[in-house]
Amino acid sequence: MAQVPDGSGKAPVVITKSSTSVTSGPQVTQKLVGAAIAFGNVLRGTFGPNGLDKMLYKTNGEAAVTNDGAKIVAELLVKHPAAKAFVSLAESQENACGDGVTGCIILASELMGEAGRLLELGLHPLVLVKGYQMALETTMATLDSRVQQIDGRLAQVTSTALVGRSTEGALTHLANLVAEAVNSIPGSDYEKVRMAKDGLGTSASSRLIKGLVIEKRLALDRLPRNLSDINVAVLTCPIELEKSSRDAEIEITSTTQLEAFIDSEDALVKAKADAIISSGAKAVFSAESIDTRALHFLADAGIFAMGGMERPAVEDIAETTGAELIDHLDDLSESSMGHIVNLEHQRLEGAEGVRERLIIEAGESAGIVTILVGGTDGVVVEETIRGLFDALRSACLAKESDSIILGGGSLHMAASLAVREAAEQCAGRERLSMEAFSRALESIPAALAGNTGADRIDTLLELRSLQRGGNNKAGINRSGKPETIVGAWLPAYTLEHSITAATESACGLLRVDQVISARGD
Repeated sequence: MAQVPDGSGKAPVVITKSSTSVTSGPQVTQKLVGAAIAFGNVLRGTFGPNGLDKMLYKTNGEAAVTNDGAKIVAELLVKHPAAKAFVSLAESQENACGDGVTGCIILASELMGEAGRLLELGLHPLVLVKGYQMALETTMATLDSRVQQIDGRLAQVTSTALVGRSTEGALTHLANLVAEAVNSIPGSDYEKVRMAKDGLGTSASSRLIKGLVIEKRLALDRLPRNLSDINVAVLTCPIELEKSSRDAEIEITSTTQLEAFIDSEDALVKAKADAIISSGAKAVFSAESIDTRALHFLADAGIFAMGGMERPAVEDIAETTGAELIDHLDDLSESSMGHIVNLEHQRLEGAEGVRERLIIEAGESAGIVTILVGGTDGVVVEETIRGLFDALRSACLAKESDSIILGGGSLHMAASLAVREAAEQCAGRERLSMEAFSRALESIPAALAGNTGADRIDTLLELRSLQRGGNNKAGINRSGKPETIVGAWLPAYTLEHSITAATESACGLLRVDQVISARGD
């Protein structure tokens, strides 16, 4: 890249390395549009209930099979700047909504493709961007007019998010399970719903634990394995003798002194154990160590004890059971303890050896709940959990905003028709880009139909006819046919963010007039 003063006759001033390449003019559009279309084509076949899976073979030799757009995008090693912009777009959609990544990428890809054709015809990029923004306003107004309250349809939201996943065999069961989990927690914080692998059965045997599942071995086999209706103490202090911060030596000259020394240690440990026993707690969890002697004292009293736990795990137990975190045994009282409906320790034998886990059920008042996902195949279970997590995010989003909207491409077709009508009122060149935006919106129902093997053009014409005829609930069903959509509900914010983010990303790329590559490609 060089700058030459007019008529000076001087040598050019080099401001970049000789290996740097600069692309300007129509070639910029071709580069960006080509990369955007290619990226959209990668995900298009996975979209909708009939989307197929991708097999991802990583550089470390691991393989994954998924149709989750966020997972696919995260695993791709991209180098093109436009493709990297789409990766950022996917991350934004996933972080904000937890679902809708594939539809977002497809729409952004179509917006870039439509823009490329108009730019080749000489339309100015800023005119194109302005038209897209005008069309987006019309689309958002259409969305707002079609939003409904959730009214007990949470299970339909989770079912819609799970359709097309590896969970099809137990779709209704899992959808109801996620909906029940979301309704069980206070508020709509999806982090209050945990997921754990059962290692047994199938996805149809998955169940909801109103409490926690902790994978940890017992330090003492004599501890009770099953307890019901008990108080629990949650500690952040050790139940053992405190060690001196300085080295010290004690000189013992007789066996009597040794026995007295050992007895005094035992007495101190027993005093700590007695403090727990007298409190009435029948289970104790500590983020610090529990002396083996204390474990025996507690086991003799029929008390379950587990120490050396990670701080987050202890905090989860406290939140689940309603207990307070106790920093010193002197602060332990009945009011500071939580309640456990059922505590069960299990030993399971599998291909990887013996597993031990603790199931803590806190009942209807549980602050945290866990979905115990059935299945033994690692790849299948991972995909099931990924689908359940997307459904969980969608359910929490719908519950929080209390706003849902029909899926099946119904909104996209309605917005497409609205944008076309708005374009008729526009006398400037922005009308061309508004019409392009309208065609891009139709790519969503077209992809749903195309992935079933149906003819895209015939399907779009029929769906457009239904919507123009007054059926504002018309969309693409699971068979790829246009009809009234029933039961396919999405959080309104998922579509709002998807369409808005896709438009903003496309507009950002369309403002680029040069691509400067230090690598020369």
